[in-house]
Amino acid sequence: MRRLVTGLALLAALSGCSRKESRPAEPATTPQGNTTARADAPGAILFVSADVRGYLGPCGCSENMRGGIARAAAQVKEARKGALPVLYVDGGDSLFGEPQLKPEQVPQEERKARALAEAMKDMGLVVRATGELDDTRGAAFRQGLGLPELAPGGEKVLAAGARKLGVVSASDAAGLKQTAAKARAGGAQFVLGLFHGTVQQAQQAAATPELGVDLLVATHTASEFDGEENKPARDVPVVALQSKGRSLLRVDLAYDAKPGPFTLQKTAADTEREAASIERRLALMDKEINLPGILPERKQLLQQKVEELVARRQALLTAPVAAAGEGDSFSVRFVPLESTLPSDPEAQKVVTAYDADVGKMNLEWAKAHGQDCPAPEKGKAAFVGNASCAECHEESFPVWEASKHHHAWKTLEDAGKQFHLNCTGCHVTGWEKPGGVCRLDKVAGRENVGCESCHGPGSLHAEDPSDTNIIARPGQDVCVTCHNRENSPHFDFATYVPKILGPGHGQPPAVKPKP
Repeated sequence: MRRLVTGLALLAALSGCSRKESRPAEPATTPQGNTTARADAPGAILFVSADVRGYLGPCGCSENMRGGIARAAAQVKEARKGALPVLYVDGGDSLFGEPQLKPEQVPQEERKARALAEAMKDMGLVVRATGELDDTRGAAFRQGLGLPELAPGGEKVLAAGARKLGVVSASDAAGLKQTAAKARAGGAQFVLGLFHGTVQQAQQAAATPELGVDLLVATHTASEFDGEENKPARDVPVVALQSKGRSLLRVDLAYDAKPGPFTLQKTAADTEREAASIERRLALMDKEINLPGILPERKQLLQQKVEELVARRQALLTAPVAAAGEGDSFSVRFVPLESTLPSDPEAQKVVTAYDADVGKMNLEWAKAHGQDCPAPEKGKAAFVGNASCAECHEESFPVWEASKHHHAWKTLEDAGKQFHLNCTGCHVTGWEKPGGVCRLDKVAGRENVGCESCHGPGSLHAEDPSDTNIIARPGQDVCVTCHNRENSPHFDFATYVPKILGPGHGQPPAVKPKP
């Protein structure tokens, strides 16, 4: 999912710095997995994820949606082909998307958390903080995943070439200051703070004198949609990542000949302008690509241009960084995980295995433990299915059958996700509603976005047709239950509605020619 963000929101500090020659040395394998990185390397690359909220990848409901652990893995592993050590850190709130799960969600969400953990290990995760969304299934489950955890109020010092990197975790300024001091005492010259709080709270903490942290990452959002953009701050070294695994934070450390305090490298103005221009153009193209009824030729042309622009911006985001000649320094860049970027094969295998397993698990759970939806309250309507509607509204069905609503279930089947609980609700009529369908093993006859998805349950209307016991003209509030920011970021009611209207369905019926 892409949001129109400014160049500033895309790149906190793109580097426009000079490069220096470094003396040659024999390559050595580092704990981070680089086969070419030296123990005395003149810099290091740090990747940070946070607030992933249990997302292995985007839902795929719209074109060009950002995100995916396989794309993130590709970025980390590509960087490891270079001469600098690469460290991958996670800020927490990554394993689950909700603090509490319904019983039927447990098999799927636990399987997904295990898949995320497996992919993170393969990416060479060196340490991760934890948040309440990591404890949705309890601390024992979280710890059983075997990830290298950093307890709240803890610190860890890691080798990062010729310097040492400290990673600290806290949720207030006092905790940051205390843990940063411990990391410094342990030899850390650069300290990354993982702050379990919002970006606004992190900014307040960063104003504390002598905090001891070089860069602060706000790893928590107040609600599901607070993490829609990458959020940098120029006045203090505070950043917040776009949530749900849609971006990585890349921090390039550059060491001068003589160690000293780290300073944030300033952005090259021409680089920032180009990145901002690319982001604006991508957002406009994405909106047009997702328009209903766009001509295939136009869509293909735009998609080719999107790939070119993403590649150009990617070159800006991954350009090597060296010390600016004024002591040790660091730069901060957001790496949006665009759909045109490559996926790591090993991480993709993990995602594919999850997709194969979870549908079977959910279906088995439904057969063993599923319960039917409760009956509607007395006097309330129940769902009856399209067949009842067709008895009186046959003229509406050619329009519906030509729409994407008619093929909603097939799109899930084609993707192998027809039994994924994250997807089912918007592809079945009456899902988890009184008088509807609440079991994956009983969706037969309710597949697709049928009449009652928009017009409401129709049993009372079928018995006594009236405009007062049915939603005759559904408004935008009905559509956005599925066409929301998560699934349909480019949705525009006035643009989309005409695509599901036609003769006999919102328009006068076609006049049949006289014999």
